[in-house]
Amino acid sequence: MKIFLDTSNKNDIVKWLPTGIIDGVTTNPTTLSKEGSEPKKQILEICSAFPQGDISVEVTEQEPDKVYAQAKEIAGLAKNITVKIPCQLRYYAVIKKLVEEKIAINVTLVFTLIQATMMCKLGVRYISPFIGRWDDIDVQGADILYEIRAMVDEYGYKTQILAASLRSALHLHAAIASGADIATIAPEVLEKTLNHLLTNQGVEKFLHDWAKTGVKQFP
Repeated sequence: MKIFLDTSNKNDIVKWLPTGIIDGVTTNPTTLSKEGSEPKKQILEICSAFPQGDISVEVTEQEPDKVYAQAKEIAGLAKNITVKIPCQLRYYAVIKKLVEEKIAINVTLVFTLIQATMMCKLGVRYISPFIGRWDDIDVQGADILYEIRAMVDEYGYKTQILAASLRSALHLHAAIASGADIATIAPEVLEKTLNHLLTNQGVEKFLHDWAKTGVKQFP
């Protein structure tokens, strides 16, 4: 299981790198817009700060021919970039062409098993099923992860499952339990999932009990 940070904030990325648990970053137009600086500069700074990480960068054009051209330009910015393209039918031919040209593709906004299967057939590097947005409309979003995992294993596809739109510890738990290859999660949500009340209470009790020994130095 790999963990990606879902953010465009370089400082958040640099903060988490020493933990050793971060393998990549997913950005999107929304997170880039929140940083208030030139997007290309932001992406280059992220790629430079995390050269060993896989950095997903999403296209912003809409017409297929422009998406193709922009995807090529984005891929050329740095060696560790994967290009994100929405899972819309009008981009299928573009995605196929880019894959044939050895451009790493992360197909985003995947919501169904059928969509996931088609992208696996095209040979993309990643498919990103969105979990939280299913929950927003009262559908158990995590179920799709299990279905996609079974499909990928059944047919022997090489495409990796990148669980996205993870908004809670329950979402991350489901991504891990389902066998997703990667989970991408916002830094603030990841921090909440890793801080557990019972762990903190246990540490406090151990320290309290140790203080009763009166030992000033150990060992």
